Amino acid sequence: MRIAIFGSGYVGLVTGACLADGGHHVTCIDVDRTRVDMLRSGGCPIWEPGLEDMIRANTAQGRLNFTDDAAEGLRDARVAFIAVGTPQSPDGSADLTYVDAVARDIGRLTENRLLIANKSTVPVGTAARVQDIVDDALSHRENRPTITVCSNPEFLKEGAAIQDFKHSERIVIGTSCPEDEQTMRDVYKPLNWQHEKILAMDVPSAELTKYAANAMLATKISFMNEIATIAEATGADVEKIRVGIGSDSRIGYPFLYAGAGYGGSCFPKDVAALAHTARTTGCQPRILDAVDAVNVTQKASLFRKLARAVPSLEGATVAVWGLAFKPKTDDVREAPSLDLVRSLIEAGANVRAYDPVAMETFRAALGRQADRVVFTGGNLDALTGADALAICTEWEEFRMFDPDRLASRMRGRVIVDGRNLYDPSRVAEGGFHYISVGRREAEPTVSADAR
Repeated sequence: MRIAIFGSGYVGLVTGACLADGGHHVTCIDVDRTRVDMLRSGGCPIWEPGLEDMIRANTAQGRLNFTDDAAEGLRDARVAFIAVGTPQSPDGSADLTYVDAVARDIGRLTENRLLIANKSTVPVGTAARVQDIVDDALSHRENRPTITVCSNPEFLKEGAAIQDFKHSERIVIGTSCPEDEQTMRDVYKPLNWQHEKILAMDVPSAELTKYAANAMLATKISFMNEIATIAEATGADVEKIRVGIGSDSRIGYPFLYAGAGYGGSCFPKDVAALAHTARTTGCQPRILDAVDAVNVTQKASLFRKLARAVPSLEGATVAVWGLAFKPKTDDVREAPSLDLVRSLIEAGANVRAYDPVAMETFRAALGRQADRVVFTGGNLDALTGADALAICTEWEEFRMFDPDRLASRMRGRVIVDGRNLYDPSRVAEGGFHYISVGRREAEPTVSADAR
């Protein structure tokens, strides 16, 4: 099947590469000519394990192409995915500017029967909105091919997106048209042959399913972070609490980890967008508002803990390990590290930062403030002369605690761990003041210099 995909960002590239790998002929369309040229030459604008190799392999086989010409991309396509960004507007709603623009182009340029699949995360009613825009464009044409719209939300985890796409737990399709449902089943046939994954439903339910899924996961994170705050105040240990409640099969372990707060391209804006949708219908999203409020507070907690542990942050040097919002991605959107580093700069601290893959995206996100940060070539380099270490991302290379190596590089002996990587007692025995999330602070039991 010939498939067009509008948008060659995270969702568009993963979708295009995986569908091409399944035997379809896919053309990804993007208005950014520089990005198109990079992809054509074998590069990849995002860091996702396995994605660049898959793009190169399918491009070489002629199943995956890239263009900035929408008419070329739509030629003979049976399905067109909309996978463009839906950034958060100031009022919390999803900005559908890019979705609307694609819908107008499709209605203006399509020459044959086409099914549009909304892959972007969009609020309830967007499929109908896209259909209206397409129909309006068609009304000004002599040739009026049949164009219909369905919902097909994505459920991809950054860092494991290819696995998620190819071996997903479910494929949600929202449509009231049996023919369109069958077309989408044909699209996903290479990924659906071992067992039935497709959940067909009405369009509004499919659109809301995506938001509800992300809001539920964000709720679990904020709930555990609120429990962590209570644990710190009462002397309890959130890691023991996590095991105690996670062993209940009705609750389960996933997303029960306390930490520095959630970030990324999905959870923050999706919780806000769902809350905005609720308010527009007259509903009061009390839980969603609380989830967001807890997260905002939690992302500021690392700075508060550092400010309490370091006598004066002005002029102090703080090493920051991990800049991406999670491991196995270079995505720093809404990352807790951004809140921390910006606060440290405002406090007059010197920041030395390291991340295995996200330093360039972090530098871009900081803008002019990036000049105030020293980006180092390795995690130990970041420690040179540091009065404190802050851990924002749980990359594997950070997970082994080596007090001798840390002590040989650092000037101070403070570790603020936003991901609870270490055993507090072991860090204390290594001569460090260890502050984590939802656990008692651990004061050094011996001098690190005496080791």
